[in-house]
Amino acid sequence: MTKEHVMSMGNGAPQMSLETLRAEIVTGEIDTVIVAFTDMQGRLQGKRLHGQFFLDHVLGHGTEGCNYLLAVDVEMNTVDGYAMSSWETGYGDFEFVLDMSTLRRTPGQPHSATIQCDLAWLDGSGPVRPSPRDFLKAQTARAAALGYRALAGTELEFIVFENSYDDAWDRGYRGLTGANRYNVDYSILGGTRVEPLLRDIRNEMFRAGVVVEGAKGECNLGQHEIAFLYDEVVRTCDNHVIYKTAAKELAVAHGQSITFMAKYDQREGNSCHIHLSLRGLDGSIAFADKRRKGGQSKVFDQFLAGVQATMREFSYFYAPNINSYKRFQPGSFAPTAIAWGRDNRTCALRVVGHGAGLRMENRVPGGDVNPYLAVGAMLAGGLHGIENELKLEPAFVGNAYAADVAHVPTTLAEARDLLAGSAIARAAFGDDVVDHYVNAADIEIGAFNAAVTDWERVRGFERL
Repeated sequence: MTKEHVMSMGNGAPQMSLETLRAEIVTGEIDTVIVAFTDMQGRLQGKRLHGQFFLDHVLGHGTEGCNYLLAVDVEMNTVDGYAMSSWETGYGDFEFVLDMSTLRRTPGQPHSATIQCDLAWLDGSGPVRPSPRDFLKAQTARAAALGYRALAGTELEFIVFENSYDDAWDRGYRGLTGANRYNVDYSILGGTRVEPLLRDIRNEMFRAGVVVEGAKGECNLGQHEIAFLYDEVVRTCDNHVIYKTAAKELAVAHGQSITFMAKYDQREGNSCHIHLSLRGLDGSIAFADKRRKGGQSKVFDQFLAGVQATMREFSYFYAPNINSYKRFQPGSFAPTAIAWGRDNRTCALRVVGHGAGLRMENRVPGGDVNPYLAVGAMLAGGLHGIENELKLEPAFVGNAYAADVAHVPTTLAEARDLLAGSAIARAAFGDDVVDHYVNAADIEIGAFNAAVTDWERVRGFERL
């Protein structure tokens, strides 16, 4: 890549320009452009377009896709109950609105570029509000109206298996072999065992314009984490979903597989700790105030109080699947108590850093989380705290697993009911958005309740 083909955004990672894309399509270095949005499940959905067709016919006005893409279950089945998409409304289209600021080289695909999109209705009535990216952008607009810009980082864990995805499918996801045979938390030796794959992921994400911090081992067998630089919240979530897709695709190239399930087995689950802070629109520090006890500003205390106060009602956005709730086990480093503490990993909300680095960490989300929904919910909760000047309770000291405090919901059904009845959620997101995601929860709960599990067969086949 020549110097004129790289723009620096001040973070050291190469950023792709439209001029570069045009030039490389002409030379044939790039022949494919992916246009994609993030669906409810946090997955990239979209199209691969021939490069010249993209320049001639799509760059100026976008493209379209069927609106059922925001109204399906994880199996891509069309399901009932969504206002935006049904047989009665004819399953029409919505527009993919290109966000050219997301243009990047596609990780692991040397002749491809990727552009992430917002969604809008074809009749010009505005954005598709339940779209996860719009869900978050609506909250960043609220923050901006109050004079704030939000920054976040997501720490996403995953388990690497020696089995390919096809082999895992054929085995019914049973009897898989982790890429490490023992706990490799922070182990350099343990990381070396998986380094060919981890190195590819890090380097390909850097090539795609993302600033990579590093990789480390975790506790479950074959479990690891790769971290990226803290950034503006929408950009962080854009990078997050690109990374999840790239990591899986690169695992395929290595004959391996990766899962981001919140709880794959009875050992440690996959977390997605989310660090978040606010700055003034002029870049000023909003969360720190050395004149106050603990160095926390009044705004920080109100914001943290708001996230804590809405934690149960917003739990669906932090834990959106049946499996998400299996992760919340005492003594597992996954939280059960809705408390906050300073550098206390037993609490749902952990305060870390100081001065410009002071931030809150939400430890509730798992690796299966949709980052736009989780960060959007955190912002909405925090802004609720600021707008209503909520008072922050004292920091919890000690083992929060044993505390007599409010707890994280234990099932998706409980979280669904809390969201459905939340006046705060309906005020922050709108009835249409809340009802959309309540229906998504209903679909998952119904599917799970109709399923017969291995656990039931083992206990009941002969002995009952």
